[in-house]
Amino acid sequence: MTKIRLITWNINSVRARLNIIDHLLAEYKPDILCLQETKVQDHMFPKDVFDKHGLTHHALAGQKSYHGVATLSKLPLASSERINWCDKGDARHVGTEFENGLKLHNFYVPAGSDVPDVALNDKFAHKMDFLSEMTNWSHELPEDGKHIIVGDLNIAPLESDVWSHKQLIKVVSHTPGECEALNSVQEAHNWFDVMRHFVPEPEQLYSWWSYRSKNWRVSNKGRRLDHVWCSQSLKDKMKSMKVLEDARGWEKPSDHAPVMVDIEL
Repeated sequence: MTKIRLITWNINSVRARLNIIDHLLAEYKPDILCLQETKVQDHMFPKDVFDKHGLTHHALAGQKSYHGVATLSKLPLASSERINWCDKGDARHVGTEFENGLKLHNFYVPAGSDVPDVALNDKFAHKMDFLSEMTNWSHELPEDGKHIIVGDLNIAPLESDVWSHKQLIKVVSHTPGECEALNSVQEAHNWFDVMRHFVPEPEQLYSWWSYRSKNWRVSNKGRRLDHVWCSQSLKDKMKSMKVLEDARGWEKPSDHAPVMVDIEL
């Protein structure tokens, strides 16, 4: 039996958060770290910070200034791939396969800007197209596969995933159209929602708190934008989950907290 600690984190610029990344790696010692919104080209990625913690295997998908995902691992990678979603050429996905057959997909879904209308907002249209492609892709995965999706999916689908369903129902990330689209992605592979397995509804569960709120802990106006899903064949392998809220309060934090899952394979 192999124990694997997996952490996913929208870091909001990897080079701007090296101190808190070092803190996270020293304190929680993940075997695999998946980052989103790294905002750096691959040749400028600060690999040495991760190498010193034993995360010497890297799968990078970066670009200048925007987006970007990275998977850093203590476990050797058998292969990695980038999918050019929506034919946009932006760095929003990296897939990795490990020697034990586990396939890990690290996603950064488009945020969609502020207007939830595909006719009026090209960025929202991109988001909905991206989710449609994810649905088709999920549908093609083998039912007995060993797949895990992690990352910032930029949608809080459940009423208990936001601080106020009533006030946010017309706000991008919680609109009915987005929630239905994400549900379609989930149904296409019968994805198992790992986070909600350990924190069932109707308990509130958040992973993001706005920078606009200085007293974010007190107001607690959060959303669950970050997700961990797995194939049904892996659901019994998921042993624990925790949103590392304290990291949201570290010096120069990301507005997202890391999500940690312990797995036994």
